[in-house]
Amino acid sequence: MRRILAISLLLSLLAGCGAKSPSATEPPPTAEQSQGGDLMEGISAQVSGGGAPVGEEIGAVADFGVTLFQKCFDGGANTLVSPLSVLSALAMTANGADGDTLAQFEAAFGLPLDKLNEALLAYRDGLPAEDGGRTALANGIWFNTDAGLNVQAEFLQVNADYYEAAVRSAPFDGSTADQINAWVKDNTAGRVDQIVEELSPGAVMVLVNALAFDGEWEEIYSEDQIQPGTFTARDGQSRETEMMFSQERAFLQDENAKGFLKYYKDRNYAFAALLPDQGVDLADYAVSLTGERVRQILASVREDVAVDAAIPRFSAEYGATLNGALQAMGIADAFDAARADFSRLAEAAPGDLCIDRVLHKIFIQVDEKGTQAGAATAVEIRTTSMMGPMEQVHLDRPFLYMLIDCAHNVPLFIGAATDIK
Repeated sequence: MRRILAISLLLSLLAGCGAKSPSATEPPPTAEQSQGGDLMEGISAQVSGGGAPVGEEIGAVADFGVTLFQKCFDGGANTLVSPLSVLSALAMTANGADGDTLAQFEAAFGLPLDKLNEALLAYRDGLPAEDGGRTALANGIWFNTDAGLNVQAEFLQVNADYYEAAVRSAPFDGSTADQINAWVKDNTAGRVDQIVEELSPGAVMVLVNALAFDGEWEEIYSEDQIQPGTFTARDGQSRETEMMFSQERAFLQDENAKGFLKYYKDRNYAFAALLPDQGVDLADYAVSLTGERVRQILASVREDVAVDAAIPRFSAEYGATLNGALQAMGIADAFDAARADFSRLAEAAPGDLCIDRVLHKIFIQVDEKGTQAGAATAVEIRTTSMMGPMEQVHLDRPFLYMLIDCAHNVPLFIGAATDIK
């Protein structure tokens, strides 16, 4: 069994730009609170998922993911993002935003925040959880006992309702980093054992989203299906690698690329690959896509066409600061200390809180048994068989790949392999 993991860590930092002092009438934290006690007393989820996301909502989620990938992929190095992880993390943060800051979040999301909250809840509740393919999400919020941050009750309630986020107060010293890392390790079955080395001296809040996926190929590769091969990187260099050969019956094609699906057990999830036609640059092809177009391609799968498929055994690591990508998507005020409005997160005037940086790190490995991947997103807030013709798709040059939820054709991960290491 292989495990796909995505961690979204919102590391909210206030660095000396007007954090409010504790109220004189506010009681001091209890010993339990100062050691990470649960602060959700009196606050419990009051909303149930129910139903399923509608087409407009699923379309918006897909659009956000494809756009985020496009803003990160420059056509050169390997790129990989987890849209669901990043979107969940930003949605939790947006529940504390107001005014133009909130409006920009909503424009980038493609949905009003209340609808996005509902859509993500319904989507998470509807994700398959069979042994062959299982997705689980968890959310937690820590805030600094000593920061004097008066967190809004409504902010906590919304994140309890839609994200089941448990809230804890802690001293934000070395022990708090240990608590967060232990929580992350527990909620990723040990695949990610550290997400923060230490907390900033100015940190006041940490919001964490963990996404874990367990999957196993529907048909695991046998030894004789794994053969030496060559991958031609974007720069023309040849890489000796091991290729995994199989025949698939899930052919994908559009006017500029062809590819295939390889299903995980139970067929609730699949690995999707798109290989641009000869002469079509991968970067140009990626730019041409939209969320709607990706969903159309995935929905047009042809099971009457067999595919002579080959996937390289590969692993890729990717890390980037997403500030520029998110600003290019229209989330601008949230990064500007003079304009950011996070007054719904805590009792703070507009400009008291703003995002310092959004960090995203991710890893993926594909082998004969399945797929293993992990991702982390950190948002720092500061005050300042043949049934017809045979097609051949050998992924032996730069290609686009996705791990998808088959019920909605929504990418959980989107990547571009321009080199194999």
